[in-house]
Amino acid sequence: MAEPVTSQRILEHVQRLGEEHPPIELDSVDRGIRDPRAVAERYGHVIDYLARVELEVDRNVLELLVLLPDVSEVDRMFYADVWQPQEIQHGLILDRLQQDLGRAAAEPVLDVSYKMRIMGALAHFRAIQDIARLLYYLTGASTERQAVLAYNTIHSGMTELGETAIAETIIAPIRRQEPGHFAFYRMSATELVRSGALRPWQLYLARVLREKTYNLVGTNGQDRYRAQMGGVVTALGF
Repeated sequence: MAEPVTSQRILEHVQRLGEEHPPIELDSVDRGIRDPRAVAERYGHVIDYLARVELEVDRNVLELLVLLPDVSEVDRMFYADVWQPQEIQHGLILDRLQQDLGRAAAEPVLDVSYKMRIMGALAHFRAIQDIARLLYYLTGASTERQAVLAYNTIHSGMTELGETAIAETIIAPIRRQEPGHFAFYRMSATELVRSGALRPWQLYLARVLREKTYNLVGTNGQDRYRAQMGGVVTALGF
């Protein structure tokens, strides 16, 4: 029988993530590239996309400050002390790698959208903030799942190209940290729903908003990023 999801279990998970998975230092990776042209042709645009998405965590944190004015200590600990420090290092490392390939530096979108600001104004009502929390968990789980699939595929591809340094010192450490994030979001969503804190109308509204606002990771609701995501999906064979 599976262990029930509780607030204490989630807290212990977050603490364990912080202790066992410190941010990856830039100096700890080997950016040696055997065949820069082959890597750039196959994965250059993919690395660019992932670097930008990882660097946009700074905006994501600002969005959370807007959406969750009464954030719980566990949520704050996760996104401020664990998730953001880990993800920003992923972005910096990938961005340095793509510049090694002769590509321009990533240009993350760091402005909080007006839609988020409107939702944030409404989130001062507790019932709306609880809906925002559930959407945060669901979106986070989806995003991390996409990341795990992408990094698994890139690791295999880099290995096939003979780019062992990239595969084992960059991609492998990054992908090792992503499942813990996914587990946090899944456990948090499960605990929130099972707690009974959300009424039927809140669950219904969350489902409607999820259907209306869902975007693949990094598309930011913009056509140019959707097109780039299409290129990433094609390159990774999804």
